[in-house]
Amino acid sequence: MIKIGLLGCGTVGSGVVLLLQENRAAIEAKTGSEVVLSKVLERDRQKCRQLGIADNMIVDSIDEIINDESIDIVVELIGGIEPALSFITAAMEKGKHVVTANKDLIAEHGEEVFTAAARNGVDFYFEASVGGGIPIIYPLKQSLAGNKIQEVIGILNGTTNYILTKMSQEGRDFGEVLREAQQLGYAESDPTADIGGLDAARKIAILSSIAFNSRVTLDDVYVEGITSITAKDILYALELGFVIKLLAIAKETEGKIQARVHPAFLPAGHPLASVNGVFNAVFVRGNAVGEVMHFGRGAGQMPTASAVVGDIIEIGRNMAFQTITRIGCTCYEEKEILPIGELRAQYYVRMNVTDRPGVLAGIAGVFGANQVSIASVIQKSSSAEKAELKLITHTVKEKYLQDSLQTLKGMDIVAQINNVIRLEGVEE
Repeated sequence: MIKIGLLGCGTVGSGVVLLLQENRAAIEAKTGSEVVLSKVLERDRQKCRQLGIADNMIVDSIDEIINDESIDIVVELIGGIEPALSFITAAMEKGKHVVTANKDLIAEHGEEVFTAAARNGVDFYFEASVGGGIPIIYPLKQSLAGNKIQEVIGILNGTTNYILTKMSQEGRDFGEVLREAQQLGYAESDPTADIGGLDAARKIAILSSIAFNSRVTLDDVYVEGITSITAKDILYALELGFVIKLLAIAKETEGKIQARVHPAFLPAGHPLASVNGVFNAVFVRGNAVGEVMHFGRGAGQMPTASAVVGDIIEIGRNMAFQTITRIGCTCYEEKEILPIGELRAQYYVRMNVTDRPGVLAGIAGVFGANQVSIASVIQKSSSAEKAELKLITHTVKEKYLQDSLQTLKGMDIVAQINNVIRLEGVEE
């Protein structure tokens, strides 16, 4: 018999309880042992009672789980850094395996947790921390381990993908769609972590560390959100054959790592371009396998619970055979993280300028002086002797583009630089 100690019986935790109940026979057949919920740490006892959990299984102190020698696996679903970090490491010190969905913890304290797991000879699984029900941690660690991974690009946040999809399909403004997403439960009442890109940044930090065998933390990831994206930008993208997506991007170039999250113009024919609504996807390129894409529901009660229970089953089999089969921490290298200024990309720039002769030449001169070459320009006239310019650059180093924009902001012919968006998946 395998006994589970569950920390947290919220949305995902209740999903895990339901799945353990509903699929009990299949889980037992796959692990070779009965898997039972032994104790649950939860302040709101009513949540547990609604799931049929007896009062004598509901505990108020982590010590009642940590010090229970009969509990084999601790499933941490309370989220956040503390007390989750202390609870997990304490469980490991007692020889208990750990499963978590906690992306914040892994992105910021992964090294500490992996070290504790190795020191105590226990499994630490976290498939649910990235992509909800989409299998991506296991494939990167095991199935694709024979590859040199070249890039990982993901749509890793359902809230932002829903908003951008609605804006694209219906021509609506950001604020209006955000309010709708909140009403439908797709966005939190405080959506900052989602629309600001931090949720996706934590996830790409985790994937980068695995893919490139070098520690990447949240602080290493350049982050931009989607709050500056307008219906006008989306319309222009469509006219040019692109869609706008919030992408989480990790690449290794000449032994150096890029890790970034930002909106991007993505060619309409790219596999990720058709990932819409609340769905997530992860696109991986390896030197042997080529291109692989994992697609599905990246969040939600049961998809995330699916990943958690999958980890429980694998650990159960490891226990049966007294082994640890999955590769643990793979960060055995120390690769340099490239700052965003070193990125080489094409850029879309939208600005309002004075509508008179010589203005375009003056702007082109500033770009040229900073080694920025313009691939195309579209001018649209507007009121009050102002014109709107849409520029696409050739591939250029980001710091050169930013130097150009800084100069342009100080010129009287430039009324406003409205937006700057990177192009991704484009070959010149």
